[in-house]
Amino acid sequence: MRTVAIVLAGGSGSRMKSSVKKQYMLIGDKPVLYYSLRVFQDSSVIDEIILVCGREEVENCRAEIVEKYDFTKVSRIIPGGKERYHSVYEGLKAAVDCDYVMIHDGARPFVDEQMLERIWDALPSARACTVGMPVKDTIKRSDPEGFVEETLPREKLWLIQTPQAFEYRLIRKLHEDAAGGACLGQQITDDAMLVECLGKIRVKLIEGSYQNIKITTPDDLLLAQIILGQKKGQKKG
Repeated sequence: MRTVAIVLAGGSGSRMKSSVKKQYMLIGDKPVLYYSLRVFQDSSVIDEIILVCGREEVENCRAEIVEKYDFTKVSRIIPGGKERYHSVYEGLKAAVDCDYVMIHDGARPFVDEQMLERIWDALPSARACTVGMPVKDTIKRSDPEGFVEETLPREKLWLIQTPQAFEYRLIRKLHEDAAGGACLGQQITDDAMLVECLGKIRVKLIEGSYQNIKITTPDDLLLAQIILGQKKGQKKG
């Protein structure tokens, strides 16, 4: 069973308030994007990596990330589209001769091999999986005026992360259907939502990690520095 990782690295990073795009900002002495690519590169369950970045960033990704750090599993570096789902679709079209795909946001540096193995164990029977973690806070739904409308049952709520993994033929068809307008009027925020919208199967929830954060704001970058320090300390111990 051949598995391709599609890593999305095309975010603008506008909320970081920096001229440097978030995937190139440093955590420790390496860029954010390095860390997730290193896990996929070293993973026994990943055969190939397709990196999707901004159109103007292709050569920079090649020189400053892929070649600099010798990510030999990266077979292609391709430009993405206007929205996230456009970029995923471009990655899917570039992924040929594979059985499964894992789709990951390059702005999540702390994916680990254990997550990938948990996905791998569940994927053949589930066909669609996403990592995530149960919420720890109380979640309330607001009304249009900003008042509490409902308190949601916390035991049923998960924070959804990436990687999200799918049988290739399934997710490719759903993206083609979406491109044809099948989800018109719905804001598709992740690939699991496409399965929820168009698929006739359920998405399996797989345990991720509370450390599997997405770098979006300057505060996230500070937290990432702390997490990296903890991980380095654990390796030394």
